[in-house]
Amino acid sequence: MKKRGLLTSLLEILWVSTKLGLTSFGGPVAHLGYFHQEYVRKRKLMDEKSYADLVALCQFLPGPASSQVGIGMGVMRAGVLGGIVSFLGFTFPSVIMLILFALILQGMDVSGTGWIHGLKIVAVAVVAHAIIGMAQNLTPDLKRKAIALLAMVITLLWQTAYSQVVIIIGAAVIGFLVYREHHQHEVDSEDRVRFPIKRSVAVVCLVLFVGLLILLPILREVTSIKWIAMLDSFYRSGSLVFGGGHVVLPLLEREFVSTGWISEEAFLAGYGATQAVPGPLFTFASYLGAVMYGWGGGLLATGAIFLPAFLLIVGTLPFWDAMRRNPKAKAAFVGVNAAVVGILIAAFYQPIWTSTIVNPLDFAFAAILFSMLVYWKLPPWVIVLAGAVGGTLITMF
Repeated sequence: MKKRGLLTSLLEILWVSTKLGLTSFGGPVAHLGYFHQEYVRKRKLMDEKSYADLVALCQFLPGPASSQVGIGMGVMRAGVLGGIVSFLGFTFPSVIMLILFALILQGMDVSGTGWIHGLKIVAVAVVAHAIIGMAQNLTPDLKRKAIALLAMVITLLWQTAYSQVVIIIGAAVIGFLVYREHHQHEVDSEDRVRFPIKRSVAVVCLVLFVGLLILLPILREVTSIKWIAMLDSFYRSGSLVFGGGHVVLPLLEREFVSTGWISEEAFLAGYGATQAVPGPLFTFASYLGAVMYGWGGGLLATGAIFLPAFLLIVGTLPFWDAMRRNPKAKAAFVGVNAAVVGILIAAFYQPIWTSTIVNPLDFAFAAILFSMLVYWKLPPWVIVLAGAVGGTLITMF
């Protein structure tokens, strides 16, 4: 890629990811909806199937799935540098806000304010739109609809940290068994997805991921440097979490509250603040780091908890295209893509719907926002602003 073309791509990634970082409320499932709207529907940077495959890959990997999808989009557009720019744009708006929360807003209860409730209703509209679009493309026949239904039921009834991984593996097996003959003699008409990353670089990233996971606890034991201990705690938390940002909370509480690094009151105040800002829930680490060691600690904590996600997505993407083009792998991904739809529907119901739509007025407002997004085709930032204002108003009734 020529320098001018690379610079243009990086500026585009920075602009889009920062806009999403400032407006993407509602948690990881909602973030996937925002990404789908901006990258797939609006800018056509990726087709529906490739996006679903990327989401499935990131759901399978440990770490914050929505952040990994954003990093993956940046990598596919402009290499490792594009992934870094995409990560910075999407993450740092909430990082900055949470560091400020740590310094000036500790102890404030923001969880019950009207504008936050409105933003949660925005998430309902955005996720519903994304699910409808993905379901139309990824579950066109009864077999795939059945896989999606099964994935949804299991996700709702068996809620553990590893349930999504088991569901995706099971869906891959079902897809392989059901669709292998269909794809065995299929002429490959898909455009090859090219990654500006060498496989040697990917291998280095995977080795580094495992090496840090082993080395940091050793360094923590042989040294008395608190920064190393904090780095180890956040890196391990980011490496071993399946199932999204909320799953990391008990790990962080065990690492920092139980050990006396931070009080339970400060921990809970930071969690409330995290719900009030856009972007990934993993930026809760920014708040915790800032409480312990100021803004420098906040930045170190952010880098430590997101580094495993970055290493994993960069390490696996160069092998992804070869897998998805293989007839057997393609059959497996048919099942996985259908399962992703079911997983998203389950997440849409719980926690998004159940924690947000609590009365007829909430449902009516969600329907209005959905219509503004889908039929009037207003930009997401308008929907976010309308949600914040409307949420403030409806809490008065």
